[in-house]
Amino acid sequence: MKRFMQRLIKYFRDIRVELKKVHWPTKREFVVFTGIVLSMVVVIGLLFWGLDTVFLAVLQMIIR
Repeated sequence: MKRFMQRLIKYFRDIRVELKKVHWPTKREFVVFTGIVLSMVVVIGLLFWGLDTVFLAVLQMIIR
C-alpha cells in the first residue's frame, strides 16, 4: 500500500510539473479562438443542411 501511495503522489507531482509547462491562452486568444470554432461549426452545419436539401430534392424528383 505504501508503494502505491508513493507512486500516486509522484504521479500528481508530475502532472503539476507538466501543467506548468503548458502555454495557456490569454483571455483574448480564448475568445477569438472560440469565436472561430463556433463560426466554423455554423458554416459547416449550414453547408451540410444545404447539401441535404439539394440531395433530398434530387431524390424526390427521381422517385416521382
